[in-house]
Amino acid sequence: MAAHTQKNNKPGISGGKEAQPLIIAKTPAEEQRLKLERLMRNPDKPAPIPDRPKEWNPRAPPEFVRDVMGSSAGAGSGEFHVYRHLRRREYQRQDFLDKIADKQDEDQDYLDKVEQNKLAANDRTAKRRKKREKIKRKKLMAKMAKLESQNKKEGDADGSSDSSDDEKQEREAEDDAETPSFIMGRK
Repeated sequence: MAAHTQKNNKPGISGGKEAQPLIIAKTPAEEQRLKLERLMRNPDKPAPIPDRPKEWNPRAPPEFVRDVMGSSAGAGSGEFHVYRHLRRREYQRQDFLDKIADKQDEDQDYLDKVEQNKLAANDRTAKRRKKREKIKRKKLMAKMAKLESQNKKEGDADGSSDSSDDEKQEREAEDDAETPSFIMGRK
C-alpha cells in the first residue's frame, strides 16, 4: 500500500513533528498545565494574548426623527412594537450615560481624596521637620553655651576679660531677638 512510513497522521507528508498522544484534561488546572507545556515547547514563539473586549456603546440618538409616534390609538398594529423598541433603546442609552457620569464622579472624588491625602502628608512632614530642626537648634545652643562656659572658665583663669565682654554682648543680642514684641497682661 504505502511505500513510505508516516510519522504524523496527515497523509502524504513524511517527517516533521512526531504525533503527540491526545490528552484530555479532566480539571481546569490540568488544562492550564497542558496549555503552559505547549507554550513552553517553543519559547521563541510569541504567546497569544487576547485584546480587551470593547466596551459596549449605545447607538447615538437620531438627529431628526421623521415619524413621531406613540402608543396612542389610531396607530397601526405594528407601530406599538416599533415604539416600544425605540423606547427601550433610549432607556438603555440613558442608563449608559448615567453610569458613565457616576464613574467619572467617582474617579474625580478619588483624585480629590488622593490630593487631600498628599497635602495632609506634606503638612505632617513639614510640622515634624520643624520640630526636628527646633530640637537640633536647642542641642546646638546648649553645646555652644557649654563651650562658652568652658571658655569663660579658662578665660577667668587666664585673666582675659575682653573676650568675655564680647561674648556677653553677643549673648545679649541673641536674647533680644527672642524677646516677644508684645507684652500680655498690661493695659
